Amino acid sequence: MSLQVHTFRGPHWCEYCANFMWGLIAQGVRCSDCGLNVHKQCSKLVPSDCQPDLRRIKKVFSCDLTTLVKAHNTQRPMVVDMCIREIEQRGLQSEGLYRVSGFTEHTEDVKLAFDRDGDKADISANVFADINTIAGALKLYLRDLPIPVITYDVYSKFIQAAKITNPDARLEAIHEGLLLLPPAHYETLRYLMTHLKRVTMWEKDNFMNAENLGIVFGPTLMQPPDQNTLATLNDMRYQKLIVQLLIEHEDVLF
Repeated sequence: MSLQVHTFRGPHWCEYCANFMWGLIAQGVRCSDCGLNVHKQCSKLVPSDCQPDLRRIKKVFSCDLTTLVKAHNTQRPMVVDMCIREIEQRGLQSEGLYRVSGFTEHTEDVKLAFDRDGDKADISANVFADINTIAGALKLYLRDLPIPVITYDVYSKFIQAAKITNPDARLEAIHEGLLLLPPAHYETLRYLMTHLKRVTMWEKDNFMNAENLGIVFGPTLMQPPDQNTLATLNDMRYQKLIVQLLIEHEDVLF
C-alpha cells in the first residue's frame, strides 16, 4: 500500500472510520494502488495489503511485480504465464531460443498488446509467427521491472553465494537468499526456472544449456542496486553462475 497526502475537492468522508475529513487542503491520505481514502491517523490502522484497483493500473510492463500480482489476484504476472505457455507449445526446439532476438518492433507490439488487453492479449502464432518475438517480450518484461525479480535487497547475498567454492555450501547460501524474496518474486523465479530447465532438456535441438541461459538471464533477473558500471561488469560472471545453478538445481532449490 502506498499512501500519499491528498487534497480532496469537495466534502469527503474517511473510508475507515466513516467520519468527515475536515480542512481545505491535505485533509487525508489516498492509496495510489487501490484508491482508499482515509484520515492520516486512520491510515495507521488500515491493513497494509490492499487489493490494488485494476482501473488504476494503466499498464502491465514496467509495473511493480507485487502490485501487478495483487491487482490481478494471481500468483505470478500473467505475462510470464502466457509467454511461457506459448514458448512451450511451439518453441522448445527453436535454435538459439532466448539468445536469438526477434524484431524489436514486433516485441514492442507484444508489449502494447499486454498493456492494452492484459490477459486477453493475443500472442498466438496467428499474430506472432516468430517465437523469438515472444521470448524477446518475456525478457523485456523482466528487464523493465522497477524492482528486478532478484530484488536489490538480496542482490549482494546472491553475489556472495556465487563466490563460495564449496558446491554444497554455495547451494545452501543460494537457498537462503531465495527465502528472502517477496512471495511474488519467489514464485515468478521458481516458475521461470522450471521452464528454463525444460528448455535445457531440448538442448540437442535448441543449443541452449543452463550456462547459455545463465548468460542471457543473469543481467535480466539481477541488477546491482548501485548502477556502477565497473561493479556491474565484475558481477556479470556471478549473475550468470547464479542463474545457471538455479536452472541446474531447480528441483532442490525451490
